[in-house]
Amino acid sequence: MSSTAIAFSIGNLYIRWYGILISLALALGIYLAYRESKREALDDDQMINILLAVIPSAIIGARLYYVIFNWSSYAADWTRVFRTWEGGLAIHGGIIAGILACWLMTHRKEPGFLRWADLFSPSLAIGQAIGRWGNFFNQEAYGYPTNLPWAMYIDGAYRHPTFLYESLWDILTFIISIKLLRRPHRRGSVFAVYLIVYSIGRFFIETFRTDSLMVGFLRTAMIVSIICIAAGIIIIYYNRKSPLLDFRTPQINRRGNNKS
Repeated sequence: MSSTAIAFSIGNLYIRWYGILISLALALGIYLAYRESKREALDDDQMINILLAVIPSAIIGARLYYVIFNWSSYAADWTRVFRTWEGGLAIHGGIIAGILACWLMTHRKEPGFLRWADLFSPSLAIGQAIGRWGNFFNQEAYGYPTNLPWAMYIDGAYRHPTFLYESLWDILTFIISIKLLRRPHRRGSVFAVYLIVYSIGRFFIETFRTDSLMVGFLRTAMIVSIICIAAGIIIIYYNRKSPLLDFRTPQINRRGNNKS
């Protein structure tokens, strides 16, 4: 564990930057989702119930994904699987598990899964942007050595700061998602754009990383990124004729009667 990982200590209790940043990412994401749900007059209780399922599912999924594709690092001491404060949360695992949990909570209700997925997409993007800095403090998720002016000194060499690349790309994804969410849009389009934009950036950023999870000779993140891009395109195509949702003007009894 890098010496930069510890933010401060209280006696024998060490508070790590990774945990602080993940907590901040969750808090900001929840606040943003709550604010946007108010703007769209969605049911607060339903949103809370969804988040109570999505957040723990995403954390567990992110950890399981990382452990499964990096099992050689844990086989000798399986108790390390539970040491999440040391890092090792794969965002793709969290996204997959979170999507599944959200779908299970919403697919037979109104508003349905795609409406909630739209709402949560900006929160997910900004949460990722913040969480990536946990990788910096843990000295992980970095790239190959380089002499570029913005290289960071990590693990004995100046390297591509791939966590910074992705954090900046996540901010761009957030800006695009939140602007689209607040404009007239078709159901599922915000979620689809999030999948496409984030995955395009992740695909190319992954080529700089030294610690990619692998399936044979293929980088797992690149495979998942291609699948996500395809999924986003499919969602846009099949919803291209659905009505536009517009929450810029007040609607009478919108909370009870909106079935979009």
